[in-house]
Amino acid sequence: MPASPPKKSRRAARHVKAVNIALQGGGSHGAFTWGVLDKLFEDDRVWVEAISGTSAGAMNAVVAAQGMYDDGAKGARVALAKFWKAVSASGQFSPIQRTPLARMQGSWSLDDNPMFQWMNLVQNFAAPNDFNPLNINPLRIMLNEQVDFAKVRACQDMELFLGATNVETGRSRVFERSEIDCDTVLASACLPELFKAVEMDGMHYWDGGYTGNPPLYPFFYNSPSDDIIIVQINPIFREGAPKTAAEIQNRVNEITFNSALMHELRSIDFVSRLLESGKLDPAEYRHMNIHMIQSRKRMRPLDASSKLNTEWAFLKHLFGIGRDAAERWLAESFDYLGVRSSVDIRKMFDGYARLPTHHPDETT
Repeated sequence: MPASPPKKSRRAARHVKAVNIALQGGGSHGAFTWGVLDKLFEDDRVWVEAISGTSAGAMNAVVAAQGMYDDGAKGARVALAKFWKAVSASGQFSPIQRTPLARMQGSWSLDDNPMFQWMNLVQNFAAPNDFNPLNINPLRIMLNEQVDFAKVRACQDMELFLGATNVETGRSRVFERSEIDCDTVLASACLPELFKAVEMDGMHYWDGGYTGNPPLYPFFYNSPSDDIIIVQINPIFREGAPKTAAEIQNRVNEITFNSALMHELRSIDFVSRLLESGKLDPAEYRHMNIHMIQSRKRMRPLDASSKLNTEWAFLKHLFGIGRDAAERWLAESFDYLGVRSSVDIRKMFDGYARLPTHHPDETT
């Protein structure tokens, strides 16, 4: 595919606040992120300098960049809506669907689906080399149909950083905009239980969530904005101990895929404290304001199996939750941009983060 010509930045005087956005992975729960991005791109006051993403977050990032290349923020919103509609269409004939009982109960879970149970059983004793020797990945087909990666690489309105995990070193590998193609996105979203590791330049990669979900450090070195908005899909805090096998595995996954993020946030807080106390030189180290958009009360009831649910009704439901969460955040925390964090990172390590005055997710 021929390279697309770069376009001049569309940032205008109305874009009074510049931000970086960090997008977590989470399967179809990435439709929540779609809703958040839709609202942020709709708000003319906000300019997105850079996006980092992992797994589903990486897909949202590249689709948004392609849309931005085509028609600015409006184009990003159109491209994201088209992409998630395609996600739903691709899963329309999947054998892993909600059971009639789940539909009657109003549950989005796939736990009762026999094929889902069989798939979980197979993963305990078989590797992708065994049950998927041809390494067929429907995501590759859909990405190549929906994303023009030449446009993504040519989008100069925002920087992109996609996280993957190097299987051999166990370290994070962040791909920048100029490197991004279908393989880098698939590497960022490669769950080792389902797919063979993605090989690029002799190296093998798994899902980026193991080492950075999402990566934050690229913003320190590659973006002029001092604000990072984390779109949180996987709950950090969950009340009570899990009891069933499914609940235990779900919580293990949440902790695993949040651990790298927690480590980065702790490092950011540590540097901020040293800067505040005058023990670090501001010319050498940078303070970043941290913000978080989430909807704990409405997302927490969704179990891990629902991350494979691609029904359009479910994706639109998540989209609505995401838009609502972003709208609340803009109303309550927009003025913090460029001033200070709207998340108290120090309290996060005592349980969960709170906004400076109250946390709207406790009531919505």
